[in-house]
Amino acid sequence: MDIFSAIIIGIIQGLTEFLPISSSAHLIFFQELLGVSQSNLSFEILLHLGTLIAVIAYFIKDIIKLIEAFFLSILDIFSGKFKKGLNINPYKKLAWLIIIASIPTGIIGFLFKDIFEGMFQSVTIPAVFLIVTGVLLYLSQRINIGNRNINDINSKDALIIGITQGLAIIPGISRSGSTLSTGLFLGLNKEFAAKFSFILSIPAIIGANLFEFKNITAALDITYLCGFIAAIIVGYLTISILLEIIKKKKLDIFAYYCWIVGIAILILSTFT
Repeated sequence: MDIFSAIIIGIIQGLTEFLPISSSAHLIFFQELLGVSQSNLSFEILLHLGTLIAVIAYFIKDIIKLIEAFFLSILDIFSGKFKKGLNINPYKKLAWLIIIASIPTGIIGFLFKDIFEGMFQSVTIPAVFLIVTGVLLYLSQRINIGNRNINDINSKDALIIGITQGLAIIPGISRSGSTLSTGLFLGLNKEFAAKFSFILSIPAIIGANLFEFKNITAALDITYLCGFIAAIIVGYLTISILLEIIKKKKLDIFAYYCWIVGIAILILSTFT
């Protein structure tokens, strides 16, 4: 892989990890387009580390508050004020909801990772599920529009969102798209649903690559580092842009994009 290809793939990772259009599908499509074989494990882990750094950097203030709130809530358990503390401090509640949502994600990833990895060998399956992602995005804004926020979300909501995030291991199902859509289906307001989705990605990315971070040292050459830096910069900017879009507009543009790209890939794969 040359530097140009590494940077392009890094940009695609930074864009699609957070936009609701499936990073796994786009990485497969662009590797095929660039004539690059499936990138090695070291580079994939490095790219995910890049987007992890981007989301942590963007939400660093919230993350610090969540960590502090979590440990304070542990102390609340021993003082008998746990439930009261959750009601008073929204960050205490959010910290535990992130943990609850991460449990089904981790279970699904652990049990079905090998099964779904076989789907990455073809562009057809990602294209089909990219169309499914578009359907989810389109319907989520029309079936149940609500204004629920941190004060209204509960453990059941967190579990459901965690399950849909786990299913995003399927290539073509967008992690951010599935969790955001599920949040909207549950009546969460768009801004809180997006924030919850982004922060929830942190333990998901760490968990998915926890045992592979040791392989990063094998990817520390100039080519892969260029892709890594591109993923960080573009990932950070993408989060900012998407949050602005969510505030002002519907997500239909991403639904239409998923349909167009998915259908186009299916057509092209039929004739090649």
